[in-house]
Amino acid sequence: MLQFIFLAFFALFVSASAGAAATIGEDGLHKEEWFSTTFRDIAEDIAEAKAQGKRLAIVFEQRGCIYCRQMHEKILSDPEVRDYIKANFLVVQYNMFGDEEVTDLDGEVLTEKSAARKWGYIFTPTIVFLPEDAGARVSVSKAAIATMPGAFGKWTFLNMFRWVREKAYEGSEHFQTYHARIIQELRNSGKLISED
Repeated sequence: MLQFIFLAFFALFVSASAGAAATIGEDGLHKEEWFSTTFRDIAEDIAEAKAQGKRLAIVFEQRGCIYCRQMHEKILSDPEVRDYIKANFLVVQYNMFGDEEVTDLDGEVLTEKSAARKWGYIFTPTIVFLPEDAGARVSVSKAAIATMPGAFGKWTFLNMFRWVREKAYEGSEHFQTYHARIIQELRNSGKLISED
């Protein structure tokens, strides 16, 4: 009887964990339940993020991208990373080759794929961090605070989100210096054995 109760509890735990994992959408992209679905009007998304006390991050992905899969399975599944991003960012997913309509900050209406070309994003995943306010009517590529092209390990990934959230880009500490400092602090405290 005790064995049956244990197995039932284990099955419940596994199904609950699986429910939190990313799923694959009809477009072939991994979907996190906490990603935001919007009308992809960048100025409106920046305003919505600000209203929630967050920052806007756009993530470009594509069907079959092994690095996107790794980002979802190894990085975004980590509770420390996931919880920090959920609490501090409104994340909107774009399909690098998609046809959904996008309104750039300069007012131009594009498809996702033409926006990727216009903004110069050619790798997936690419995460684009936008300013707190829409500001001047310039293209996203000119307005972006930072861009993270490609897949990175946990600490580089998380520290980029922290660097943006803390507005460290406004100071003189370059991201690489910031990242190295945080890694050293984690090592010194014994909280980090290997970087990623």
